[in-house]
Amino acid sequence: MSETRPETPPISETPLSGTTRLAAEEPPSAAPAPAGVRALRAHPALVLAGIILASLNMRAALSGVSPLVGEINDHFGLDSTASSLVTTIPLVFMGLGSIAAPRLARRLGTETVLCSALVLLCGGILLRVAPPVVTLFVGGALVGTAIALLNVLMPGLIKRDFPERAASMTALYSTAMIMGATVSAACAVPLEKALGGWRGSLASWSLLAAVAVVVWIPQALLARRGGHHAAAPAARQPAADAPNLLRSGLAWQVTLLMGTQSLVAYVCIAWMPTIFTDNGMDKSTAGLVYAFYTLVQMAGSFVVPMLAGRMRDQRPLAVGVVVLMAAGTTGLLLAPVAGAWVWATMMGVAQGGTLGLALTLMVLRTRDAHTAARLSGMAQTWGYLLASAGPFVVGAVHQATGGWSLPIWILLLACLVLVFLGLGAGRDRKV
Repeated sequence: MSETRPETPPISETPLSGTTRLAAEEPPSAAPAPAGVRALRAHPALVLAGIILASLNMRAALSGVSPLVGEINDHFGLDSTASSLVTTIPLVFMGLGSIAAPRLARRLGTETVLCSALVLLCGGILLRVAPPVVTLFVGGALVGTAIALLNVLMPGLIKRDFPERAASMTALYSTAMIMGATVSAACAVPLEKALGGWRGSLASWSLLAAVAVVVWIPQALLARRGGHHAAAPAARQPAADAPNLLRSGLAWQVTLLMGTQSLVAYVCIAWMPTIFTDNGMDKSTAGLVYAFYTLVQMAGSFVVPMLAGRMRDQRPLAVGVVVLMAAGTTGLLLAPVAGAWVWATMMGVAQGGTLGLALTLMVLRTRDAHTAARLSGMAQTWGYLLASAGPFVVGAVHQATGGWSLPIWILLLACLVLVFLGLGAGRDRKV
């Protein structure tokens, strides 16, 4: 492991997010295409519309499930452990699918894979509401795979098509992603009432995916006509000079920081509304509180990376956002309904902040964009796989204990782990 103290580069020089390849190269899809190929790309306005629509879809199909977990459980007769798989299975496939995405992009082209991912997402959403219970889980696997492809390829597309505005476009993409999750969570129960049940509510989000497909079809066709899928791969870093991330303690600290904050996030996605309703809150209000929790994440995800980029040592910032998360989680333990809006605010801002910090540290803890891409791939692939255990474990503990006290203590333990990981990953060091 090599850890020195070169100057921290500005955040704007390197994209802040995106699951990328764990191999020793950036996704070939991020490489600029020859000039003749660029002429056949879609109009920037169409690309922008495609990015926004794809981003809106990247969390909507997941967040819309949480407020309806009770109805799904009652319909199929699922216990807490089995119902947690509704959230866990997509997360597992989000981790596994990210490994294949760069290879698919190299063979088929970024636009083609993005368009295909949205088709897969649409199909997975519809399959998830088919009558047999097995389709609930198979459809979830397809949804997770589709989201993984979008997660991996979107930052590379932004870097390629908007190289001078990568930071602002990344902010737009992440904001649209959170907005999609917020609207999905807020509308889940009203759509259930309007469309005659949980199936209609979940299936409705296939329309958003279908609209995105329509916008991406001409872009995929133009890219293939121009031979865009044959664009030259990105330059590779010599193997002798590339750090071995798997042997780097700092790389693992960033990876586990990403994974642990994702675990907390997806436990909240899976169980927060149920915690409220089990303590006496009505379902509609629980859905609105959860949607508000999702909405205020935008504040943390915007402010924390900007602060982190102006600091050489991010340890105080890491501790601060985790303490805020722990305070909100403690409130959820002591007075879940009486202070629900306060706890949702604290946890939401902190959750957005820890996500933004984890993504930013992938840039600040590396020497160049190439290593940042490899660290991002390592952190997000292993991170989603770690996060996938959260909803399942919490569901199993809830079922075993019959209450929410011990599951919430598990979240507080995760906050303690995050403090130590933040103190490690926040140091002014380089992988």
